[in-house]
Amino acid sequence: MKRLLSLSLSLLLLLPLMADEVEFRAQAPGKVVAGKPFQLTYTINQRARDLQAPEFLGFEYLAGPYTSQSSSTSFVNGHRTSTFTLTYTYTLLGNTPGDYTINPATITSDGKQYTSNGVRITVLPPDEQPTSSSTSSSTSKSISERPEAPSSSSSDIFVRTIVTKTNVYEQEALQISYRLYVAGVDFAQMGNSLKLPEMTGFLKQELELGNRQFELEHYNGRNYQAVTLFSYLLYPQHSGDIKIDAAQFEAILRVQTHQQVRSIFDDFFGTYENVSRSLPAPAVTIHVKPLPAGKPAGFSGAVGQFSITPSISTTDIQANEAVTLSLNIRGTGNMKLIKTPSVDWPEGFEPYDPKVTNNFKPSNSGFTGNKNIEYLAIPRAAGDYTIPEVSFSYFDIQEGKYKTLSTPAYTLHVRRAPGQAADGEQVQTYTNVNKEDIKQLGSDIRYINTSELPRIYTPEREPLTISTILLIDMIIFIISMLVLLLCRKLIKDNADQMGRRYKRANKVAQKRLKAAQLLLNGDNQAFYAEIEKAAFSYLSDRLRIPTADMTKDNISDLLQQKSVPESLIKQVNEVLSTAEFARYAPTTGAEKQALYDATTQIINQLENQKI
Repeated sequence: MKRLLSLSLSLLLLLPLMADEVEFRAQAPGKVVAGKPFQLTYTINQRARDLQAPEFLGFEYLAGPYTSQSSSTSFVNGHRTSTFTLTYTYTLLGNTPGDYTINPATITSDGKQYTSNGVRITVLPPDEQPTSSSTSSSTSKSISERPEAPSSSSSDIFVRTIVTKTNVYEQEALQISYRLYVAGVDFAQMGNSLKLPEMTGFLKQELELGNRQFELEHYNGRNYQAVTLFSYLLYPQHSGDIKIDAAQFEAILRVQTHQQVRSIFDDFFGTYENVSRSLPAPAVTIHVKPLPAGKPAGFSGAVGQFSITPSISTTDIQANEAVTLSLNIRGTGNMKLIKTPSVDWPEGFEPYDPKVTNNFKPSNSGFTGNKNIEYLAIPRAAGDYTIPEVSFSYFDIQEGKYKTLSTPAYTLHVRRAPGQAADGEQVQTYTNVNKEDIKQLGSDIRYINTSELPRIYTPEREPLTISTILLIDMIIFIISMLVLLLCRKLIKDNADQMGRRYKRANKVAQKRLKAAQLLLNGDNQAFYAEIEKAAFSYLSDRLRIPTADMTKDNISDLLQQKSVPESLIKQVNEVLSTAEFARYAPTTGAEKQALYDATTQIINQLENQKI
């Protein structure tokens, strides 16, 4: 048996290190500088042969392919995992600036041929040579005469203020970015000193930049490593020239210092120190044009490019049933500021507040996506009705004029409801209507049963004995005492409502968190409402204060009085602020998951604090 197990293990270790799915990829820098070599690699996760590389049109072949491979095997909980990588590396050179495409390559693995992806590469011009004829005198100085902390010029590192437009209409979106450029200096990191302008006169939305990474960029005749630090979407709120003040950044540079150099080795292994450099970003002025005259009657400030798609749930309906008119506004512009168009329902309809679902996200031209509006109403009388057209007006940026989009007029045939008189008088009444889930209540009137009831005691039955009667009395007495004790306990618990809420705080919060978890991939507003309710209800119950008195300041003061750490109080305020703001702003699934995890964590931490 042992020999069989040993043989099986040996066979497993000798199996080829093969991946479940073959992946053959080509990789190269997206941007390179003319005259500087770069590497193109082809990688496959299986053993392979016969690599057929394409012609490197537009590039000079220098060397390759150099082949390297790596493999690893791991056992975790009895499961064996193996990886294998085979890499081919070419060294190429671009001589002429421009955009080039390297076609896919092919390779053979296990008798099958696989094709890689193509690669697009931009060749940037080389750095322009300085026109100054003066020569540097520093090369003629001895090593001991070098400065202690060499300085860099303003062209080596700086921040640009970049705006997509400087001439816009009111409410027309523009993007402003602050971009860092570095060349010829040893950049360590950005410092803590930061001053961004208020951007007064604009509504602003910060754009998510994700993982910030440097990339090569040719600017003013020189190649830099550049990265965007901040980016905002701006909507001007009034006409005229609006100035965005200068921003202020701080960069930390790593420079080499020399106290007294005695040999070339001291020069090579010199000490380094961090030096702070102030980086101002220039101010910029935006010229905002007023919207032209002749605004349509229904214009409410929508600016951009939009389309509208209407629909109605039915055109043949029974009285007291709900009808839904849907309006889908899609496009790009100031979608956050679009007001809900009104519907002029016919006489005899009972309308409800419209349900608005926002599904848009920020882009370079504004918010892009759609706003879905559902109007619900209930006709109370039979007849034929006309739902008039719904109009939506906006200012078209591309054409520079106002446009009005309208839905068609819908004819609705309403049939008489069961039990409804011909003149429309209602025999049945409907109460306690939920405005979100409309239901017709059934009749609660029942006929009185006039048939003879069954007789409980008949002469044919034998009379009860005294012992049986005493036993029944004893059972009734015991049950009465139990009921009395239970009632006294319920009365006592009901008298201490805050105490009951205190004990059930964590249980109620966990139920709300479970409800929020089910909405992670659903309605944003419903998710953030559940998160906000979970946090506020838990804090209200645990701190024994009414919901009406729940403010962030009150919560912070009470938590401080109960010796809760400042870091935890700060996390509580951040969760409450994020949930309150995000209900009306577009968010991603990752942001919702992070907020859910943070809320769960602070509730568990507060539970451990025994507040």
